[in-house]
Amino acid sequence: MARAKFFYGHYIVGACMVTQMMYLGLFFTFGVLFPEFEKEFGWSRAQISGASSTMFIVMGLLGIAMGRINDRIGPRILLTVSTVVFALGFISMSRMSALWHLYLFYGLLCGLGIAAHDVVMLSTVARWYTRARGLASGLVKTGAGIGQLTVPLIAAFLILHYGWRETAMLIGILALIVTVIAAQVMRRDPKSLGLMPWGEEQKEGAKNGGGEEAGLSLKQAVRTRQFWLISIAKFADWYCLFSIIIHVVPHGIDQGLEPAASAIVLSVIGGCSILGRLTLGAGFDYFGAKRSLLIAFGLLFLSIVFLQLLSDPKWLFAFAFVYGIAHGGLFAVASPSVAEYFGTRAHGVIFGIVMFLGSLGATLGPWLTGWFYDLMGAYDTAFLVVTGLSVLGFLMALALKPTPLLGDRLRQSVN
Repeated sequence: MARAKFFYGHYIVGACMVTQMMYLGLFFTFGVLFPEFEKEFGWSRAQISGASSTMFIVMGLLGIAMGRINDRIGPRILLTVSTVVFALGFISMSRMSALWHLYLFYGLLCGLGIAAHDVVMLSTVARWYTRARGLASGLVKTGAGIGQLTVPLIAAFLILHYGWRETAMLIGILALIVTVIAAQVMRRDPKSLGLMPWGEEQKEGAKNGGGEEAGLSLKQAVRTRQFWLISIAKFADWYCLFSIIIHVVPHGIDQGLEPAASAIVLSVIGGCSILGRLTLGAGFDYFGAKRSLLIAFGLLFLSIVFLQLLSDPKWLFAFAFVYGIAHGGLFAVASPSVAEYFGTRAHGVIFGIVMFLGSLGATLGPWLTGWFYDLMGAYDTAFLVVTGLSVLGFLMALALKPTPLLGDRLRQSVN
């Protein structure tokens, strides 16, 4: 069967970009809502951060199952249900009046809904592309960067004029409509439409479902050194990334910025993350996983050191530039790194476990950062811990070597 004039995988990338935009836009909006919760309810930063940590542990635990289900049945129904749950969780926050409501609506419901977003979408894209896989993943995560850039700014404007409750309601409804429509575009793999992945020649076998996908099984993957190095690196980068994202707005306010200006710092991070997603995503196709990860962790380390040395809160915008590139790059290279080391045979569940271990860092990081602040009245110690975790991630990436067993599997698939 001849390839369609416009490859269907490009539609999937576009749908994933839109969905990522709404998911991550709402997630970043939590940082804008953070001071509003603190002001209205008097909750501590550790208490508020705990809801974000709850969301991450729910997301991580369920993400493994999402990856396995996606390997078997594909993404369309899975994303339709999960996006509805995520949007309803955010909408429900507009009615909350107690701390346990925040943990139920944001921690549990949003955690259930967001569990599918990276695992399902990026695993699906990895199956549709062999050539330009890094660029395709980077484009998908660019949607997340666009959401991070625009949605918090819109939320800050709406909060200023209508209040945070109406803002949560309006943005949640918008996300519900957009993401359900985008989910209908999704298909598990090219074989379901009689196609081959982008970058491979069409074969008659594709029309009949083709052979077994190349790669390691889950059992084989978890026995490799590479799996644990990548997983520890993911724990480290998510600890760092989400500690910063959740706390950078209140930190900016502490340093003397107006709340609206602090929200702009968050949007600058989102905007610069687009650059990181595109450059490191495209660069992945040339540099490979190891060097891409080393570049991203190196930039992350430099940005966090700079964050601790800046003497004027206006320098937070310069920090946001460097940090945003690292932030976007680490997300863009995650899925293609798993595909490079383990193939696509069980990519969904392997990537789901890697993301779960990363979610443990995202669970611990924001809460522990808030706890250090509540204990000491400053973020100094918390940011030192973040610096140490960025070094750990760099060292894990430095230790990566090719997976011999994957080479054997690929040779067998050719023969």
